[in-house]
Amino acid sequence: MRIDILSLFPAIAAAPLAESMIGKAQQRGLVSIHSHNLRDWASDKHRTTDDAPYGGSQGMVMKCEPFFEAVASLRGLPNEEGFSSGDAAPPAVSSSRVVLMSPAGRRFDQRIAAEYAVPGSRLFLLCGHYEGIDQRVVDHLVDDEISIGDYVLTNGALAAAVFTDAVVRLLPGVLGDLQSAPDDSFSSGLLEFPQYTRPVEYRGWRVPDVLLSGNHEAIAAWRREKALEKTRRVRPDLLLQDKRL
Repeated sequence: MRIDILSLFPAIAAAPLAESMIGKAQQRGLVSIHSHNLRDWASDKHRTTDDAPYGGSQGMVMKCEPFFEAVASLRGLPNEEGFSSGDAAPPAVSSSRVVLMSPAGRRFDQRIAAEYAVPGSRLFLLCGHYEGIDQRVVDHLVDDEISIGDYVLTNGALAAAVFTDAVVRLLPGVLGDLQSAPDDSFSSGLLEFPQYTRPVEYRGWRVPDVLLSGNHEAIAAWRREKALEKTRRVRPDLLLQDKRL
């Protein structure tokens, strides 16, 4: 998989994605992440990427030309599997997608992360700033709009880093334990069950006896019960959304 992030502040996204499991995934060649400065595709000597909105309003709006030029330019570069987004993709590989990080987009969740976690795919993440982005980018370049929550950030690079982390960790081989991702909160529609490790007792607080029993069937039942209990208490909306629960 190759991910190209287009932002006015590329270091904001690049820094956290160079650390921990995502950094190791890049070192192992499981994903290739590139954070670009959108100003590199501005056409004037001042590298202008924003302008006053037509119709009058406060703030500035990001111009459409740099986004179109950047995606067109980057599509010609091969990803780690050797084909470019402009080529016909191999049958087992999905086509490239352009995603706008926007508070007006689909609310991001674990299911959407799994939707995008396709080995060999190509993603372009567009990061907005200021008061918004020229609508022609949304209408004629973007395939999907994603929001990481009902709030507004200073820039979309922060959202792009969150999106990338959640997607990449689901790629095969990124997590050391094959069961780690399926056991995550939200993967089953529930929050994750409580976890414990050594010591067995600390300040009089003991690890539940069932986890020490070696009875895997009883442990599985306890974990589901606790996951349901926590979900009802903290996120009851998840139970209403999933009729299986």
